[in-house]
Amino acid sequence: MAAALRDRLRSLGPGLVLAAAGIGAGDVVVASVTGIKFGTTLLWAVVFTVALKFVVTEALARWQLATGETIVRAWVTRLPRWVAVLFAVYLLFWTFLVGASLSSACGLAGASIYPRLPTPIWGALHAVVAALLVGLNRYERFQRMMKGLVALMALCVLGCAVVAAPPLAEVLRGLFIPRMPAAGGGRAVLALLGGIGGSLTVVCYGYWMRAAAWRGAEKLATMRLDLRLAYAFTGLFGIALIAIAAGVEAQGTGGARLALEIAARLESVAGPAGRWVFLVGFWGTVFTAMLGVWHGVPQIYVDLAGAWRRGANGGRVPGPGERPADAPEQVEGTPPPSRDQRRDRGVYLAALGFLAGPPLALLWFRQPVAVVVAFSVTGAFVMPFLAGTLLYLNNRRDWMGLLANRWPGNTALVVCLIVFGAVCVVEIWSALGA
Repeated sequence: MAAALRDRLRSLGPGLVLAAAGIGAGDVVVASVTGIKFGTTLLWAVVFTVALKFVVTEALARWQLATGETIVRAWVTRLPRWVAVLFAVYLLFWTFLVGASLSSACGLAGASIYPRLPTPIWGALHAVVAALLVGLNRYERFQRMMKGLVALMALCVLGCAVVAAPPLAEVLRGLFIPRMPAAGGGRAVLALLGGIGGSLTVVCYGYWMRAAAWRGAEKLATMRLDLRLAYAFTGLFGIALIAIAAGVEAQGTGGARLALEIAARLESVAGPAGRWVFLVGFWGTVFTAMLGVWHGVPQIYVDLAGAWRRGANGGRVPGPGERPADAPEQVEGTPPPSRDQRRDRGVYLAALGFLAGPPLALLWFRQPVAVVVAFSVTGAFVMPFLAGTLLYLNNRRDWMGLLANRWPGNTALVVCLIVFGAVCVVEIWSALGA
């Protein structure tokens, strides 16, 4: 039984890539600010957040298992054309912001470990190295690399939480007794909902499922287990960050630099080793997020371009024996890539270059934190859009068959639509200075 369980866990992987891509600088900032202001009071909100993210991701993965189409292709082939056009415009803007945000965070992490190189140089180095690692490795090697980095960030951050966290009784009360602080508690919960677990990166889960050859209803149980583990890790990571910030009593500062202050506070609790362990964990967190985004987001561009090029009725998802767009090597004994595959590869590399290139110009601005804020506001649009379109698509039994939504799934998606819609409104309201 133990061997069977071990083999089953080894077969998982797309969910770990999703968790790594979804946990970035924004998660560190939002969770840390929550811990500083409210201690462990809002730990229950992290659990609620990852539960809602699980609902949306499970629904889009179930769509793909039932139809063989990714959710992005469905927006082109199943919905009015203006939906895909607006999404494409939004994607360009979001890609530029996420490229700048992750490069800035990686630059800050690198400079905190080796300050002789300035933050912009570190950010540019990370962006280029991530692009090379993604572009030159097939999915199997990429997944193994991500698993190693996830283990590193988990050991560092969870280890710091064990050392610096408040008493266990306070942590348990925060997890199991929902309370809402009178001053700013509602806004903090909405910030956690929008900041923990990623935004558009959940769409990329379909591509990692495809790379792992997960197709058909028979993979439903595997997919759900994979996502449960992914969001359990995401929730545990968010809880650890809140507990660390609450335990070391850091002071609020702006943007991702808050991680540096927490590291300094950890030094007073656990000595120099505690500071360095947290800094390495912070670096691992933002760099794995960069790798995940660099790998997954270009495939959204491939999907959009391929669906439009082949037409609403002519597009199809690559079969088990076909090479995905992110696999550069030619396997011996297989036929050469087709014209469409070469085009897809070109789109993929162009999108990868767009992620890793133009946004670097923003690293030399004095206030890169504004980029992170704009990125957070932009990302707030994704989840309500996903929940709304999935409510429509997954209720079409002629498309979904036995995997169509039932009333519990519909109820959960309606809750997601309402909650994430409220997050979106609050983010826009805050950005406008209202």
